[in-house]
Amino acid sequence: MRSVCDRVAGDRMTMAAPDVTNAFAPVRRLFAEYLDAEPAYSAQLAVFHHGEAVVELAGGPALDTESLTGVYSVSKGAAALVIASLLDRGALDLDRRVATYWPEFAARGKDDVTVGDLLSHRAGLAALSPGTFAFEEFLERSELGAARLAAQAPLWVPGSAFGYHALTIGILMEELVRRTTGRTLQEEYEETIRGPRDADFYLGMPEDLDGRYVPLAPPVLTAEQEREVAGRPPQDALAETVFSNVDARDDLTDHGISSNNPRVRRAGPAAIGGVGSARGLARLYADALPGAARPIASPEVFRAMAIQRSWGHDRVLDVTNSFGAVFLLPQPRMPYASLGAFGHDGAAGALAFADPATGISFGYIPWPRQHPGGADHRSVALARLARTCAIEAERAA
Repeated sequence: MRSVCDRVAGDRMTMAAPDVTNAFAPVRRLFAEYLDAEPAYSAQLAVFHHGEAVVELAGGPALDTESLTGVYSVSKGAAALVIASLLDRGALDLDRRVATYWPEFAARGKDDVTVGDLLSHRAGLAALSPGTFAFEEFLERSELGAARLAAQAPLWVPGSAFGYHALTIGILMEELVRRTTGRTLQEEYEETIRGPRDADFYLGMPEDLDGRYVPLAPPVLTAEQEREVAGRPPQDALAETVFSNVDARDDLTDHGISSNNPRVRRAGPAAIGGVGSARGLARLYADALPGAARPIASPEVFRAMAIQRSWGHDRVLDVTNSFGAVFLLPQPRMPYASLGAFGHDGAAGALAFADPATGISFGYIPWPRQHPGGADHRSVALARLARTCAIEAERAA
């Protein structure tokens, strides 16, 4: 990995060519301010505008522009690009019943659940309950985990509410891909999404890239944050079940389902196993925008996936949330982009998305993990500033 110290003294930021157009210079300045404010903070930032890289920056003690690291649930957005491709090819339909493609899924009151319901966290399958998934049922043999979910009664009446399927939505997406293509989601992703674009974001990172991998690290908490964590009430029973639903005791490392575990990096589970760079994420989302040179799917498909399907109280996270088909949508709690934008954040603080209204695609990865989880506040501020710069650039053109 190129040293992040290889730069002008006092400058904590590295950049790749092209650095930043004048129109997006305010984004660079804000990023530099964040780096200067916290010596332990590192991050990557990439912004594309109408498919062209306009910002690619990295800084801090841990990351440069070539670093790869884990992003947890940002992985869901990358996996959703496979779903978009299948919708575009007619292999899937959001309005059809899941059981059309996966007959066993109809068991125990799930016969009317649509693909759209399933992918917007409305199916009541946020966890295996009772029981937990064996490690291989979440990783290399997710078809086994999918069979257990298909046989299970939903945790609530499907369609009556929604709750973040933090881990299970990956298994469910993987099974939909398997049923419609005969291949794994990771194979489809590599061959139809990542590979043709040479994007630095992997659902199943090759071992020969381990030298570029920067291990995830726990958050550095302020005294105030430590007091807040200590005084936080325990998770309710549903959330506790959802987030402890994979039994990793048979694994030989102490990393569990983190991408610090080589087994997780190799398998690339769709829910949380993606590894890559901010540039790779922005590159992928650039081809989800109208007018892309190598479109992943039609604009109509992405509009359908970005329709708000779940809005309001999230039964798992106990917050107000907004989801389309897989994608996390902008909302007052997280106003990262324009109406119609789509993407996903992750537990370590990363954020990636496409914004059709401005032609922006965006990738941001911080290090270490940011408290309290989900999109880092800096990511939203940088994203909103990039949006403003794009709008002003269009007006000036």
